[in-house]
Amino acid sequence: MNLPNKLTLFRVFLVPVFVFLLLTGYQWAALGVFFLACFTDFADGRIARKYNLVTNFGKFMDPLADKLLICSALICLVELKAFPAWITIVIIAREFVVSGLRLIAADAGIVIAASWWGKFKTASQMIMITLLVTNIEKFKYLTEMMIWLTLALTLISMIDYIWQNRAVFSKKT
Repeated sequence: MNLPNKLTLFRVFLVPVFVFLLLTGYQWAALGVFFLACFTDFADGRIARKYNLVTNFGKFMDPLADKLLICSALICLVELKAFPAWITIVIIAREFVVSGLRLIAADAGIVIAASWWGKFKTASQMIMITLLVTNIEKFKYLTEMMIWLTLALTLISMIDYIWQNRAVFSKKT
C-alpha cells in the first residue's frame, strides 16, 4: 500500500463526506472537500509515475475513485436541481461504455491508457462541478458554457476511445 494508493483510497473516503456536506447545505465546505479530492487525483498519478509506484491496484482504483467522485457530485447536483438529469445520464453512460471497453481489452491482454481527450473531459468536469457548487450569479454564463463544453468533451472522448481501440472488438480471446 504505497502513497499513491493511499491517496486514491483517501479520495474514495472523501466522496461520502463531500456528498453529506453538499446535500446538507454546506456548499463551501463541500467545495473544499471536492478540491482536496481533485488534488489527490492529480497527486496520486504524478507520484506513481515519478517514483515508479504504479500498481495494478492503482490502475484499477484510481479511475474508479474518479468516477465515484464525479458521478456522486453530478447526482447530488441533480438532486439539488442545479444540473440537468439528462446530461448526468450521458456522462455516466460514457463512463460505462469506456469502462466496458477497458474490460473487453483487459480480457484480450490489452491495457487502454487514459487519453488526452479523457483528461480534458475530467478537468472540464471538475471545473464545471466547481462552478455549479459555488452557484455565483456573476459566473452564470461561464457555468453554462462549461456545461456544454463538458458535454462535448464527454462525447468526443467516448468516440475517441472507441475509435482508437476498435481493434479490441475483433480480437479473438
